[in-house]
Amino acid sequence: MGRCSTALESSSMSGYSAAEKLKIALLAVALGGLFGGLLLAYGIGRPELTSTVWALGVGPVLAALLIEILHSLRRGEVGLDIVAALSMSAALLFGETLAAAVVAVMYSGGTFLESFAEGRARREMRDLLARVPRTATRHINGALEDVPLDAVAPGDRLLIRQGDVVPVDGTVGSSVAFLDTSALTGESLPVRVQEGGEAMSGSTNAGEAFDLLATRPASDSTYAGIVRLVEQAQASKAPMSRLADRWSLAFLLVTVAIAFSAWWVTGDPIRAVAVLVVATPCPLILAVPVALVAGLSRAAHHGVLIKGAGPLEAMARARTLILDKTGTLTDGRPKIVSASTYGGMATEDVLRLAAALEQATKHPVAQAIVQEARERGLALPVPTEVAETPGEGLVGRVDNRSVVVGGHRFVSQHLGRTAMGHPALGAGSVLVAVGIDGGFAGHFVLADLLRDDSLGMLSGLRRQGIERILLATGDRRDVAKRITEGLGLDGIRADLSPNEKVLLVLTERKHGPVMMVGDGVNDAPALAAADIGVAMGARGAAASAEAADVVLLVDSVDRLRAGVEIARGARRIALQSVVVGIGLSVIGMIAAALGYLSPVQGALIQEAIDVAVILNALRALRIEPAPAELDHQSLRSSKDGMGRFG
Repeated sequence: MGRCSTALESSSMSGYSAAEKLKIALLAVALGGLFGGLLLAYGIGRPELTSTVWALGVGPVLAALLIEILHSLRRGEVGLDIVAALSMSAALLFGETLAAAVVAVMYSGGTFLESFAEGRARREMRDLLARVPRTATRHINGALEDVPLDAVAPGDRLLIRQGDVVPVDGTVGSSVAFLDTSALTGESLPVRVQEGGEAMSGSTNAGEAFDLLATRPASDSTYAGIVRLVEQAQASKAPMSRLADRWSLAFLLVTVAIAFSAWWVTGDPIRAVAVLVVATPCPLILAVPVALVAGLSRAAHHGVLIKGAGPLEAMARARTLILDKTGTLTDGRPKIVSASTYGGMATEDVLRLAAALEQATKHPVAQAIVQEARERGLALPVPTEVAETPGEGLVGRVDNRSVVVGGHRFVSQHLGRTAMGHPALGAGSVLVAVGIDGGFAGHFVLADLLRDDSLGMLSGLRRQGIERILLATGDRRDVAKRITEGLGLDGIRADLSPNEKVLLVLTERKHGPVMMVGDGVNDAPALAAADIGVAMGARGAAASAEAADVVLLVDSVDRLRAGVEIARGARRIALQSVVVGIGLSVIGMIAAALGYLSPVQGALIQEAIDVAVILNALRALRIEPAPAELDHQSLRSSKDGMGRFG
């Protein structure tokens, strides 16, 4: 059983939970008892002590096993642990201590390996809670003071600095506020909120500092409600049953029937002991977690972090897929999709001057323009004399030229000219105007585009057995419909709040296990409620990564297809190992019942079966998902003709 001790030697104890440390200790005791007895018998020459040492090695494992069985029975669960307990108990009772010691090592090694596979699949929502501000800056008597969030009451006037997360629900008390609500609603473009407009807690100030008039205490605000939704969804989520336990009752009945039949017919209790020892369900206890751990390792190699064997099983069985839009099907960041220039200026010249000025602001649309210029290799000089009107635009000088960039109305007012015609906008698009040296120089149209790998991912998942694919977004229906045209989705659900996404997940369970994919704070409750939640971890919110069972570590949604393919392959190999292993065990049980195997021989036979099924399970390490596919014709259609300009 050196395969179990290797895991011990390669890991630091400080990295394990209390339950994992207990299982490591039990495995160490069982190994110590087995090899200690062998050393006494064949190395030191004290065979009279061997039975005692073997029994001492078995005792703690059997005691822990019996406690676990009692807990399981109280929950109404019947697992494979009963067979292992029967075999160890019977072997000790009838003096077959070596057989009991071998079984104890096999069982404790298997349970440790399974615990290691599960890891820390259900961590607390500490990252989500950490994002909630602990204090707020409040106006009082002409001064500012930092107060605990619980001290904020409706009517308080708060200062929200640039980059701050809005701590409570309220209304804007300044002339304008510019809010990034993508974490709450999925809307990729920041929202301009006029004085008196509503600002939701959990949104981020993407513009200049503004005043907020609190309308609710922190405990009743939007963000706190999302936290509660996540916690409730996780608490109510049914636990994932182990694949092994679904075979346990039938195997237990077969084992007991053969063992007691052999005893009753022959009158020899040792035959029943031999049957029970051979029946120790190591093909289930060991082969399943080995295959699933191998699948976890293989998925991680492809940038898919699956938080345990249970989530991997659930991922393999998923039949319905629910997708968020922004940051999942789409890139989540606006990109320039078309450009118009006037006065004979080249597109790249207009882009270079506009992007140079936009370097002076953190506005997401501005950063998209800067990114486009850098991707084209344009050198961006440093702007001077920059003045920004939050939520409207900028003016300044670049290369000794006067440049103004912003909304069409803002640029028209600054230039003092009547608004000229501009490109038509589709749903979800935004228009940026550029003025240079007192005249209109051009317009850029920006939109959040479909990811290039979205179509290949969806078609690949259909082939993997996903029967139903839905879009669930907090964005407007017209935007969702335009961006997903041509994808062949089975339904679009738009304008959804976080709790409505949870309701959709629960409703869709009638079609089979549900997999939900998202990246924002607003997706976290639905990710927690789904049979398998998948988070876009590369640029998504920490809250969604914590609530999810699977995290895509690479900013490519096609990794989801690879993850599902690996999960299905690992589960298929695990089932193969189970069927072959159980079949061989049944043959061994029959041989033991007929008197052809002693308990120790039965334990050794079971160990050989063990090795065979584990070697088969390790084939999961070689699973290679099919390469990504792109349907370029459909991709162009789904973007509604808005290809990248130039």
